[in-house]
Amino acid sequence: MSAEPLEIHIIADSTGESAARVARAAITQFPTREFSIVRHRKMNSTAALLGALESVKSTGRPTAVFFTLVNEELSLLVRNFCTDADIPYADLMTDAMHALERITGIEADQVAMRPPGVEAEYFVRMSAIDFAVRNDDGSLPEALRECDICLVGPSRSGKTPLSIYLAYMGYKAVNVPLVPGIKPPKELDELDRWRIVGLTMDAERLLKIRGERVRGMGGFGTKDGYADLAKIYDELDEIAKVHRRLGCPIIDTTGVAIEEAASRIVDIVDDRARRVGSRLRRPPGIVRPGSDFKP
Repeated sequence: MSAEPLEIHIIADSTGESAARVARAAITQFPTREFSIVRHRKMNSTAALLGALESVKSTGRPTAVFFTLVNEELSLLVRNFCTDADIPYADLMTDAMHALERITGIEADQVAMRPPGVEAEYFVRMSAIDFAVRNDDGSLPEALRECDICLVGPSRSGKTPLSIYLAYMGYKAVNVPLVPGIKPPKELDELDRWRIVGLTMDAERLLKIRGERVRGMGGFGTKDGYADLAKIYDELDEIAKVHRRLGCPIIDTTGVAIEEAASRIVDIVDDRARRVGSRLRRPPGIVRPGSDFKP
């Protein structure tokens, strides 16, 4: 099999971010191959689109085209071009609009670059992100009672990025660092157990991450065991005891994408809440299959 780099050309009438996200998700299923994503943004005229298609045709590399064009004439132009040039393509917008036309009984407006409406979901996310930032690293223990999800684990195990991503999903997330020799805040013991999820990480991976941080801080942390493998093993043992005392499930974040880890966390917290007769607050726009819950 050739190791020649492959290209995915994104053709969009806006930023192309939606198609790029799909492309990045698809790429993960081909870990042995190298891909480049090339974006052609704001393709709102035939002239601009033809210029983009010519650049696709002249690439000289194995190429696929992903496009999100709400205008059916422009979309058809891309499909015909790719068919004639024998270029694999994925129309990521037309089928979606046709499906919604069928269930609504009306035709799509086909207005390019129309931004999503600023609705309740937007403000909930912004509020959750603000909450996560203000409560990073357990900085406001008294605010723990307001959280939807609380992450507890060692330094550099992914607590902060996971909190921010969960906030982006609309959940009020906090994270509390567990440090041997330092007692966690008393508010943690007062929190509903189903809200708490423990994080851990492979010791050697943690060492590498902390080592990079230590070098960036000019060597700070080399004497107290922060970046010492044997001390890290001891630290993880101590933290595991705290996890057991809290009775919380544990997510190993080693090599796990933030999106995947966040999804697991939400599923775990949601399941634990239902087991005790409670429920995880559902942000606007998020409803689980079979649920009659209204946010």
